[in-house]
Amino acid sequence: MKFSVFQISRRGGREKNEDRMGYCYTRESGLFVLADGMGGHPEGEVAAQIAMQTVAAMFQRQARPVLSDVQEFLSSALLAAHHQILRYASDKGMLDSPRTTLVIAVVQAGSATWVHCGDSRLYMVRAGALLTRTRDHSYLELRNMPPGLERINRNVLFTCLGSPTKPIYDMTGPVHLEQGDRILLCSDGLWGTLSDEEIALQLGSQTVSQAVPELVEQALRKAGAGSDNVTVVAMEWETPDAFESTQGVSTDSISDDVFASTIQAGPIDGLVDDLDDEAIERSIAEINEAIRRTSAAKKA
Repeated sequence: MKFSVFQISRRGGREKNEDRMGYCYTRESGLFVLADGMGGHPEGEVAAQIAMQTVAAMFQRQARPVLSDVQEFLSSALLAAHHQILRYASDKGMLDSPRTTLVIAVVQAGSATWVHCGDSRLYMVRAGALLTRTRDHSYLELRNMPPGLERINRNVLFTCLGSPTKPIYDMTGPVHLEQGDRILLCSDGLWGTLSDEEIALQLGSQTVSQAVPELVEQALRKAGAGSDNVTVVAMEWETPDAFESTQGVSTDSISDDVFASTIQAGPIDGLVDDLDDEAIERSIAEINEAIRRTSAAKKA
């Protein structure tokens, strides 16, 4: 694989930055993740960090050097992250659990597949034009508003990680990648200020190392003193000079057992078992058992 990648996160006008982002890769598989800890609930930044660490740890365990089933990995990783946030809240005796959005993309075998929950977005730009983007899990983008909710704040999310109910998520892909395709993951601090057209135009007309910082600065300037956190991670696929760039990654010369990551793996105070292998495997087993019971009940 060869790709260029650039990531940046700015606090904006908020007291703290609750966004987290990063990427990991093996010889034949790449993972890009972004989480936006939700205000109005405690420790949003912790929820985002737990989600990032859980997903990265699972990727490291399962990408050897490829994921055997990308869609199964994405759904299991998202649900395991949700489960770990709830366990953290329970272990600390919290009355309200930390919550976060999450968007995850995997690039493998020349294709991209992604999953998202909440309103952190993924944009895919091809030949300078917007090919697709995720739809937010907010009432604003809900096609059919449920009766009785007409007056609700339509920017409110109806799902996220860390809530008492099982998260709703959407899966897309695999989408075949063409040389020069750009994939951008961002928090609402970017798209809430800049239009889809502005994001696609900038991303499609420059390299990711040029486009990403300029987009972030535009969003901060436009939002002014009250700007939200603005976080972006973006990649450009199979750029001819990617392996020569300081932001370029080429995995052609690394061995099958190499794993690289920009996602912080430090411990979080109070996190059950510090996200060790046993804790993650236990989470996956519990999730798979719940899925099995649900499937059995539907067949009965």
